[in-house]
Amino acid sequence: MQSVVETALRKLNWSGKSVLFAGRTDAGVHASGQVVAFDLEWNHPSENLVKAINALLPDDAAVRAIKLSSPDFHPRYNALSRTYRYQIFCHPVRDPLRERYAWRVWPAPEFDRLQSSASAFLGIHDFAAFGRPTNPGGSTIRALTQASWQRYGDGLTFEVIANAFLYHMVRRLVYVQIAVGQGKLASDEIHRCLQSPQEPPIQGLAPPQGLTLIRVEYPPENGENDI
Repeated sequence: MQSVVETALRKLNWSGKSVLFAGRTDAGVHASGQVVAFDLEWNHPSENLVKAINALLPDDAAVRAIKLSSPDFHPRYNALSRTYRYQIFCHPVRDPLRERYAWRVWPAPEFDRLQSSASAFLGIHDFAAFGRPTNPGGSTIRALTQASWQRYGDGLTFEVIANAFLYHMVRRLVYVQIAVGQGKLASDEIHRCLQSPQEPPIQGLAPPQGLTLIRVEYPPENGENDI
């Protein structure tokens, strides 16, 4: 994504070294609320810049809005929270169309077990067993303010909000919860790994295509200035 944005901007006479992103996602992960910052000489209305960039981006990427920001605004370091959503559906037979944006899970996990597992992650914990820091030697302590599941037909959606996330963290949280929901892992294992971080309670990651970065929140003073 960074390369296609930078390629488009260079065609508009952008001369920077790199654009700034609110965060990096694994290959195959989607984003509907990514935030990007860059410097560009532009003497036309911002809506014209939206049209200009979108005309230069590939079909699987689009700019939704552009606003001026303060010179010291950084989409990653100024962020207060990030919201991710993970989608699954439960069916014994594969569905190639749905599986582009969701993980097919079978047998279906028990919903009450999923909700109970999600609630265990709320609060401030050391998530070392569920991901790696984005920088070598960085902290693995994160604060989760929301973690819950919703049902829709044969589908389930996990939404999680935190001040920041570790590398692979959301995909591992989902994988572990599905294991609990299917009875493959005791829910006590989640509490044990949060209290004494070590190896993951079960090896594996949920596939990337079910995950989407939904939203990045900033302090009020950045409210109208985020890019």
